[in-house]
Amino acid sequence: RIALRPSRVVLRRPSGALMVGADEFAAAAPDPLAGAEARLLTHLADCHADAVDRLTRLVDPESLQGAVRVRPLAVDRHGLTLRIERARTDGDVRLPFHAPADDVSQLTERMHVLLSQAAAASCPRPLQRQRADGDG
Repeated sequence: RIALRPSRVVLRRPSGALMVGADEFAAAAPDPLAGAEARLLTHLADCHADAVDRLTRLVDPESLQGAVRVRPLAVDRHGLTLRIERARTDGDVRLPFHAPADDVSQLTERMHVLLSQAAAASCPRPLQRQRADGDG
């Protein structure tokens, strides 16, 4: 039998790290989208690859340097995380929602807002395709 007894919990935020007490962590409610996350990410990757490509317009161009593929990695009530795959390294970028999503219908609206922001952004940023061996 394995038991997890955290000695400390650190929440990473764009504004910096935040220490969370063990009791507060234990009492926290799960993210309302956690149960649907895998299904949502699979649907986004398999059925809406064009939307994922459009969302790269919201990513800092430097983050896309050497990118060969961008895939949805995680989603929670506060935003979408994209994995930027490169020949030798990967990186993640977070696209925050304008407001938390408490259910899938709100998530759909938040994604539409992100896509609208991407459409209003500058020209598409084509991925700089490189061969897997790095000779690109």
